[in-house]
Amino acid sequence: MKYLFGIVLLLSISCGNKEDILLPKADRTIVKEVVDLSPIYIFFRVRGKDTLAEVNRKNSIITTNWILNIDKRLPLRLVIPEVIKLQQRKREEKEHRNELAQNYYSYADSIDKNLAFIPFTNVYYMTEKPKNGTVVFFTKDGVIMVNNELVSKNDFQKVISNSNGKLKKIRYCFDKNCNYGSYIQNKVLIHSVELKNVISEEFVY
Repeated sequence: MKYLFGIVLLLSISCGNKEDILLPKADRTIVKEVVDLSPIYIFFRVRGKDTLAEVNRKNSIITTNWILNIDKRLPLRLVIPEVIKLQQRKREEKEHRNELAQNYYSYADSIDKNLAFIPFTNVYYMTEKPKNGTVVFFTKDGVIMVNNELVSKNDFQKVISNSNGKLKKIRYCFDKNCNYGSYIQNKVLIHSVELKNVISEEFVY
């Protein structure tokens, strides 16, 4: 019932503004339920020849879990700067800070047909190319490169898991021109790889 409420809430707000947010789709659920939440919306806008990301955070409360509902058509070069601003606002809050409050992206589980969430509270985005280390790069065209070698999605888990004992840090990189929908699908793929004692970083450039 909570999932249905979340979907209806999103649609009712979208319809109230006479616009839609097209949520990304992925094939598994990472987190099924989030309570004590504040929804934040990033809309897809077109003005003339320009694509814009418009943020609506009127209902965001610092002490709650934030759910970011972002249109899948938006490119990362527009989405990530807005996400960074939101993260900074929450991290810099001192007076009403809630250490337990998390940040999540929402998406639709295309298999189980429910609203799902993926956490990103501890992600610190960097907007330049990493200079060293193990690099996994997700291209705009859906290609995965691990240290400049092509890897299929089917082999991705095996390649990364087999390197687990050698890895201390892994850098996940995304083409800034990828759409947000592809980004979430790749995030879900990354989450499926269990790495112990490995620090991960995210780069968008």
